[in-house]
Amino acid sequence: MKSILKYLVVLCCFFLLSCTKVVKVDLETAAPKLVIDASIDWIKGTTGNEQKIKLSTTTGYYSPAFPTVSGADIVITNSTNTAFSFIEKPGTGEYICSNFHPAIGETYTLKVILNEEIYTASETCIGVPNIENNIEQNNKGGFGGDEVEIKYKYQDNGNEENYYLHRILSPVSVFPEYKAQDDQNSQGNLMQEYFSDKDLKAGDAINIRLYGISRRYYDYFRKLLAASGAENGPFQTTPGSVRGNIINQTHFANYAYGYFRLSEVAVKDYTIQK
Repeated sequence: MKSILKYLVVLCCFFLLSCTKVVKVDLETAAPKLVIDASIDWIKGTTGNEQKIKLSTTTGYYSPAFPTVSGADIVITNSTNTAFSFIEKPGTGEYICSNFHPAIGETYTLKVILNEEIYTASETCIGVPNIENNIEQNNKGGFGGDEVEIKYKYQDNGNEENYYLHRILSPVSVFPEYKAQDDQNSQGNLMQEYFSDKDLKAGDAINIRLYGISRRYYDYFRKLLAASGAENGPFQTTPGSVRGNIINQTHFANYAYGYFRLSEVAVKDYTIQK
């Protein structure tokens, strides 16, 4: 009798599982909004001449990709009115400049003309310290002491308020991990940051990027992280109603999402040891 009961339970479970199907809920989709990804990254040790701006639109929740936007005129000017034009790779929504000239402390103005509407933003290029070479590894790290952990350091400038964006890419994460940080409690100190995961193993390559960012972008990014519902990979979800510093000068209500940012970037690679 017990064997029959066990058989019936297993059969019922199999039947229920086999009947399971994914149900998509009909959701209201708002009209597409322009998204301007104008992140100018100046990697330390390079000229920073090659830069890219991407245009896309918001889309429905179930859409696997963001539609690209072509046909825009994009230019960035500096304080001396030197203009840097961004030309689209045909049909890609990616606009490329090959002669950009980044300078720490310089103020730049972005201008995007699309469908007879003008979008503008202004921002300062922010510097960043080097990441120290002596990255430390602890094979009994993390909160539970069961994760492989690395610690990297960088020297904060005690003569000014500083804001940083950390981006860490590893084989154990589908998306890069991000963190926005200030130096409010570490003014002028040798600052340190940790990254750990129990699935890290010897030979895994970790890419660390440290960005210098403005206070405005720091505030924006923290809101973006909150809107995404997670501290990891804010760009894996639509950023909701978080608006950046880009203004539609033609029709104010028809705003664009995205942010115009200029950062010096320190890059360091580390390979997990045994």
